[in-house]
Amino acid sequence: MNRIVRIAAAAALIAVAPSALGQAYPSKVVRLIVPWAPGGSTDVLARLIAAKMTESWGQPAVVENKPGASGNIGSDQVAKAPGDGYTILVGSVSTHAMNPFLMANMPFRGVEDFQTVALAAYVTNVLVAHPSLPVRNVGELVAAAKAKPEAIKYASAGNGSTNHLAAELFARTAGAQMLHVPYKGGGPATAAILGGQVDIFFTGLGNVWDHVKSGKLKLLAVTEERRSKLLPDVPTVGETLRGYEMSVWYGVWVPAATPPEIVAKLNAEVNRIMLLPDVQQRLVAMGAEHAALTPQQAHQLLRNDADRWGRIIREASIKADL
Repeated sequence: MNRIVRIAAAAALIAVAPSALGQAYPSKVVRLIVPWAPGGSTDVLARLIAAKMTESWGQPAVVENKPGASGNIGSDQVAKAPGDGYTILVGSVSTHAMNPFLMANMPFRGVEDFQTVALAAYVTNVLVAHPSLPVRNVGELVAAAKAKPEAIKYASAGNGSTNHLAAELFARTAGAQMLHVPYKGGGPATAAILGGQVDIFFTGLGNVWDHVKSGKLKLLAVTEERRSKLLPDVPTVGETLRGYEMSVWYGVWVPAATPPEIVAKLNAEVNRIMLLPDVQQRLVAMGAEHAALTPQQAHQLLRNDADRWGRIIREASIKADL
């Protein structure tokens, strides 16, 4: 995540001066669309943002859950909404940078049909192993995977999931072959690694931290480009496998036609909210962090991720489970 930190440092030097249009906004209810069911990390973030927006703006900001089609239904609703700042998407990079390459007949373009308002948070993503696997670090895992092709089994929440792509990138970077075992969701995949049916799992820290602390799983590395502030003593995968980096981040998007004044005001508000002490506490509990990017920097991050994951998905001929 050094690229995000570098961008965030530059963003801190930029002051946004909203115009009269930005100052007049909002004057009515703002809808935050979450393209998944209630209760997940994206939903939690959206409700934190909505509550703080309502407090500071004096206008209601309400969350609406529009699940379905791996996030495409809710995202498409925002893509086709008026570009007036009153319909906002709180979603994940996966819908924009991965779905367009995993699925046929996409109803929207992941990059071109949206303006990225802000990076709300990125998850600390980790590589964990079952205690029965005789490896202590990434180097030993790579050696074991190379010694016996497809002997190392990894779980995922399904074909095309971020778990799958993280492991596919790992295998490609290592020059090794591992066996993919897809499950119908993150819950069953977590149960599989705990039960020893698979050897390793790439997932968000919040999903497995209690199991790591209890000794039921071994924490080998984090997948971001830099070490996590939450786990400063845990190495990155890239410290052993040069060039490896997998970041899962949540963003805020509006339709591409939204005026820049409104985008700038939304960006300033989201960044303000995510740095509030009580919100920071919630992020830590979720195993997540925030980076304050400008809209242009956040959208470039999206474009870079779409280019990278699109290439990997095409080369590996990965298709999503529908």
